[in-house]
Amino acid sequence: MRVDRGVMVPLGYGKFFRSDSIVGLEPIEENRGPGQRTKVYVDNVSQPLVASRSENAILRDLTGLSQAESQGQEQHRLLGDILDTLSEINPLLRSIIRDQGNWDLNRLEERIREVLGQEPDDRHDARLTASRN
Repeated sequence: MRVDRGVMVPLGYGKFFRSDSIVGLEPIEENRGPGQRTKVYVDNVSQPLVASRSENAILRDLTGLSQAESQGQEQHRLLGDILDTLSEINPLLRSIIRDQGNWDLNRLEERIREVLGQEPDDRHDARLTASRN
């Protein structure tokens, strides 16, 4: 991802900074809401600024990505996070979820790997074999 240099990026409530001076974005987790969405780290400023815009909106302005491109990247990261979480579920729990909830986590994991363009790893193959037995 490339940052467009020299572009003024609005942070909300009349705050603007040049894109090449912004060095980091951090979503505010607690007390997030109107006026407090993102911590913005700016070069030569000791404390992060609080922006009223979301980190994704600021990132779109920094990089010049369209909303569709930005959402696609976010969805890709989300699928990766889900895949990481799925990989930690043990075979016994997978079989219980499959039998009781009629939800095949192995198939879900395979489908996510297909969408992300990833090959199954050895652990994945072992889980498939163990849960089918």
